[in-house]
Parts: sequence; structure tokens; C-alpha cells
Amino acid sequence: MTKPILVANWKNHPKSLNEARMLLRDLSRNALRYKKVSFFIAPPLAYFESVASRAGSFYHLATQDMPPFFHGTYTGVVTPDILKSFGVRLVILGHSEQRALGETNEAVSQKIKTAFRSGITPLVCVGETSRDQDGEHFEFLREQLKLSLAGLNRTTDARKLMLAYEPVWAIGKRAEDAIIPADLAQSVIFIKKVLVDMFGRATAELIPVLYGGSVESDNARALVSGTGINGFLVGHASLDARNFKIIASSLLGK
Repeated sequence: MTKPILVANWKNHPKSLNEARMLLRDLSRNALRYKKVSFFIAPPLAYFESVASRAGSFYHLATQDMPPFFHGTYTGVVTPDILKSFGVRLVILGHSEQRALGETNEAVSQKIKTAFRSGITPLVCVGETSRDQDGEHFEFLREQLKLSLAGLNRTTDARKLMLAYEPVWAIGKRAEDAIIPADLAQSVIFIKKVLVDMFGRATAELIPVLYGGSVESDNARALVSGTGINGFLVGHASLDARNFKIIASSLLGK
């Protein structure tokens, strides 16, 4: 049975390297639990060396973004060859915060291809900005998926892809105000249908779909139960070792 996937997106936190090391120490106290899932940590680039030094013990190293080109001379840019040298295994692409800064579906598509060329697994984020009763948000999702994943080979690249459903309207809310399991299940079914249309059923069934958007210790178990997700992409809750342990446990049915 495939392990559930758990990705901790630290964004631009913690505020110091010392706090990052303390967080790793706290997480390591539950290393045996995290070894039961495919666990990735995406820290700020400034903390890469410290986080990379323990990668492989109970987690893998991820990065929060990457440029659309493989290598070259670009001031201020960390290219995939440098990321690979630290042992990066996964890259978060198309995150809602990057899209809010102007990143297009076409730019995400190019980054996905660069990630595959680099041997780094892309975790591609998609999600509607609002949800309506008429279902128009599904058309937004369909277009985002088709444009972001355009040009992928269904028998090679698409089979190594990961997706994160990240409805923008649910981000930053309290657990009780975020997406309800029934709506999440409906969206996952729709995403998988689009994937079948694009890549065929055999390939679509191999693409994990994670959920991100106000994942908390209070709602994680409900979001896992019967919704069809394969894991979580967790933001601020990943900075609290105690709550994050509960989220990991929810993926294991404990």
C-alpha cells in the first residue's frame, strides 16, 4: 500500500535559524510516526543547509519554488542544479501565493517541465478563488489543470506528478470555517475526472491528490475520511510540532 504524503511548507518561517533547528528537534521526537508517511519539509532557502543535513532520517527535503530554467547565470536565482546538490526531492509549484503575485498557468507548466528534467518531483497546486452554488468554480479548476499540465507525456512525466488541491477561499480560515469533507470529496472526484480525460485512467490513478487550505489538528481527521485525498500540504500548522503530529496521525488512521 502506498504511503500517505505529508508536506510541510514552512514558507518564510520560523523567524530564525535557531528556531528552525528547535522545530526539527521537536519533530524528531516523533520520527517513527513520520517514517510511516512520505514526509517532506520545504524550508526557506536560507535554512537549507541545516534542514538538508538531517534529510533522510525521517523526512525528505523539498523546495517552495524553482525557476523555469535548468541552469545559467541569473543574479538572485537558485537554479535546479543547486537545489539538487542539497538533495531536494520535491518542489511546490503553482502555490496560490505565487499565483497571487502574477504567476500564470503557462509559467507553472514550464516549471513542471524543468522539474522533470532536473529529476525533482513537482507538487502542483491548483484551486479556485471562490466557490459558487452553480459549479462555475469547476470550470476554473478544469482550465487551471489543463493549462498547468499542458504538454506532459502521459506515460512518463504525468505518472510522476503530484497535485495539491488548494482552494484559495479556504486558506487562512479557522478549521471550522474551512472546506467541509463533502465539498472536498466532490472536488477530488472532479480533479480525477479531468486527469482521466487528459492522461487516461491508468495514469490518472497514479497521480496523488493532496489537500491544502487551513489544515489543522482539529479538522485533519475529518478531511481524510472518505474524501479520496492521498495526503496533506500543510502551511502554518507545520510550525507547531504537537499539532503537526496530530495531522500526521490522521493520515495513519490513529
